Amino acid sequence: MPVKVRLNEILTSRGMSQRELARLTGLRPNTISHLCSNTANSIYFETLELICKTLNISIEQLIEID
Repeated sequence: MPVKVRLNEILTSRGMSQRELARLTGLRPNTISHLCSNTANSIYFETLELICKTLNISIEQLIEID
């Protein structure tokens, strides 16, 4: 069951940089970068929740399951 994080698409559509999201969330820029490039092997639920709250999106908008 492949899981895709759509963070890069969302940031691009909003004209928001990875650096700005890192600043707003307090997450490490490397964490945001891995999520944007879909190279993360795992992610904490707290991280997903923080990103969703910051971007005002649902988890269904952030994650795509094939």
